[in-house]
Amino acid sequence: MKYTQIKNIDSTKDFILPCKKDDLASIQQFLPITKPDFDGSFKTHQLIYGETGNRIYLVGLGEDKNASQIEATFHKFAFEAQKYWDESIQVYANNLEETTILKIGIGLEMANYNIGAFQSEKKEKRKTQISFSSSNDIQNILTEGYFTGQTINKIKALVDAPPNIKTPEYLGDWAKTSSKNTGYKCTVLKEKQLEKQGFDAVLSVGKGSVNKPVVIINEYKAKNTDTIDIALVGKGITFDSGGLSIKPSTNLHYMKSDMGGAAVVLGVVELVAKLELEINIIGVVASAENAVDANSYRPGDVINSYSGKTIEIIDTDAEGRLVLADGINYVIKKYNPEYLIDLATLTGSVVRTLGYAAAGMFTKNQEMAKTMSDIGYKVHERVWQLPLFEDYEADLQSDVADVRNFNGKPIEGAINAAKFLEVFTENHKKWMHLDIAGVSFGSSQFAKMKSASGFGIQLITEFIKAKAKR
Repeated sequence: MKYTQIKNIDSTKDFILPCKKDDLASIQQFLPITKPDFDGSFKTHQLIYGETGNRIYLVGLGEDKNASQIEATFHKFAFEAQKYWDESIQVYANNLEETTILKIGIGLEMANYNIGAFQSEKKEKRKTQISFSSSNDIQNILTEGYFTGQTINKIKALVDAPPNIKTPEYLGDWAKTSSKNTGYKCTVLKEKQLEKQGFDAVLSVGKGSVNKPVVIINEYKAKNTDTIDIALVGKGITFDSGGLSIKPSTNLHYMKSDMGGAAVVLGVVELVAKLELEINIIGVVASAENAVDANSYRPGDVINSYSGKTIEIIDTDAEGRLVLADGINYVIKKYNPEYLIDLATLTGSVVRTLGYAAAGMFTKNQEMAKTMSDIGYKVHERVWQLPLFEDYEADLQSDVADVRNFNGKPIEGAINAAKFLEVFTENHKKWMHLDIAGVSFGSSQFAKMKSASGFGIQLITEFIKAKAKR
């Protein structure tokens, strides 16, 4: 899709009319709206025909100003209606708030996502031009909406991609292509470089796979300084068999999604570069495939890490925290960022705790927690803070190494994982861990099976935008 701005709607051609419940009385004076078919509620729409036979789509905005519901409304509407659209369609955006226009733009573009990219019969990609009418200058808002929706679609495609194609090297190639097209710096460290620099935990996790691990470092610097404002670290396990602590076969095919955190990091850096935000950020992805082989790392092993700390392996299915430990410690020692956020589909425990409604948030910085929580409600990518009490530290103690990777208990799993990561943060004062296991991938009205949600792109980008405005 392509977005442009126009001054006025051509009422003889197809157009979309967003309307609130309060608008119906005035609209009924010149359009034949039938009740109860359409009452302006969220996620409702009605098609009527104008005097020239043109299509007029009424799309409900409800009563309140819940921007996230506006996005969902237009995503659903466009998903169902776009098959009827010709090369262009108009949106009546006069008198709409900028936030509403932004969310409409995001929702319309999200409807363009094609989950069937690997089907033999290819779906034709629509190149519809969407023109928004407004007397105000809204082109920047339209551009942001388009880029945001486009980025969400791109990272959904990454998460949904099959693991025989989406290897660690594939993620590295994706990042390099993105950097060339968007204008940020990308470095991909491969096996020999990882060995030389001491990414021992990443290498241990990837030992059992023919698809060798990589660490991706994306750098976007818009400020004339070497200071890094925000660093992001993503877990990039392209397929998680569980290793020798092998997972059950039920839903094992969904373990292609275990790089959801990495996808968010890759997408956010690209989006920030496209939006040309005035900030310096680093995005690090630690990527490996956790496979079963004679060379796989074992329960009982003691491995090294980038930090120099040794780790006793209790469970090879607690591998995400190992690659994150190297990524987190690397970015702190190399870049010393003001803020550090890691994202990972890390534990089933967080799903049992919060279900599919929110990500688990761990931080000791309450100002950072409040900012992220407020943004989460604003963009409907909610987070919920869980504790990092000292009481949990005993469960990390090992007799043979500096720390163990799993407590071996059927309780406090998400907290135990977060406390493990904390060991490698060098007591960073503005570190946050987001466990997105329950919200990154799940059931959807737009797919027959579970699929990627795109969670995290708006949450983290809005956090970065807030810091860029200081």
